[in-house]
Amino acid sequence: MVTDRADVAIVGAGPAGLAAAVELRRRGVGSVVVLDREESAGGIPRHACHSGFGLRDLRRVLPGPRYAAHRAELALAAGAELRLRTQVTGWNAQGALELTTPTGRHELAADAVVLATGCRERPRAARLIAGTRPQGVMNTGMLQQLVYLAHERVGQRAVVVGAEHVSYSALLTLHHGGARAVAMTTELRHQQSLAAFRVGAAARFGTRLRTRTAVTAIRGDRRVQAVELTALDSGRVHEVECDVLVLTADWVPDHELAVLAGAELDPGTRGPAVDAMGRTSRPALFAAGNVLHGAEPADVAALNGRHVAGGVLDHLAGSPWPLAPVRIMCAEPLAWIVPNRVPAGRYAPGRHRLRSREELHDVRVEVRQDGRCLHRQRLVRLVPGRSASIPAPWAAAVDPGGGEVVVLVTRARRWS
Repeated sequence: MVTDRADVAIVGAGPAGLAAAVELRRRGVGSVVVLDREESAGGIPRHACHSGFGLRDLRRVLPGPRYAAHRAELALAAGAELRLRTQVTGWNAQGALELTTPTGRHELAADAVVLATGCRERPRAARLIAGTRPQGVMNTGMLQQLVYLAHERVGQRAVVVGAEHVSYSALLTLHHGGARAVAMTTELRHQQSLAAFRVGAAARFGTRLRTRTAVTAIRGDRRVQAVELTALDSGRVHEVECDVLVLTADWVPDHELAVLAGAELDPGTRGPAVDAMGRTSRPALFAAGNVLHGAEPADVAALNGRHVAGGVLDHLAGSPWPLAPVRIMCAEPLAWIVPNRVPAGRYAPGRHRLRSREELHDVRVEVRQDGRCLHRQRLVRLVPGRSASIPAPWAAAVDPGGGEVVVLVTRARRWS
């Protein structure tokens, strides 16, 4: 196999990977290679043909495909090398990346590797939905590719599982693909997106949102014919006729390369455990963007990629790798926090993103280590599927020889 070398290899040409590449080149890194299995760079925004991308990172609002193209153009202009149609399959014994390309197998050795592989929605099998296995069951990414890249009509009547931002994006995609969403379902008591999205969806598409409702079975032979809906509070079951079922949200990080590298995963996020500089438990391996969790908007992922570039530069300059960082864990009903490791030594400024499993109002959050309160904060609201932000200066007060740090809710009002 042919072995190449780069200063930094970035796996994933989505917003986080491309933003990291631009920042690394801007700050003087010689060779930055971005690897991606797709035929074009840009990640998920390539086939998300709605506006709203770029506000936080580019200070402008762009439709998804234009945002993806612009991000790729910035990386090329900065001097990064984009190797597309390149699948990273693992690591060799010396720590180089193993690649499969249309021209054969290759290896790429780098002084630092950034994983920016993103996340995916759980498929039907992982959600334990019973019934037959007909055509017409898909996640949002597949739906968008069929409609916007393949220009196919996906069906006539659809049911959407989920009520997050991406779920409302699926409604628009279904409309463009010639289908009408006859129902949206969520097992929670309220939708997790903005209220304006729910009102707009009802007004424009006539889609009814069914809260505290689960899809418990799929009916159909060759094609979906109906789904079974179960009301979780009453146990009432009824069927809704449809020929498309779209499974949205319920994210899982694409962490396979981190696992193959032996990097520690965080039990809350199920992505690589990282400190504020994006460093994983494997030396010279960084992670950025939605591989850390699922899922933040594209511009948030891009900002994280830009931020992690600073950690890469420190590593290339010879900074020691932290060997035993302190873990940050979340107590129920909190789901996860990122970053979730605190190393000894220099404090890296930034913010932590926090998620809850329940909808909570008037929330009091505390950060504690060995019974010592490091931080207190009031949050107006915590909603599953949307992150809250807490400042990170308290991390400087963590005792590197102490126990794990715990983030917990001390008071909250649950939404009934």
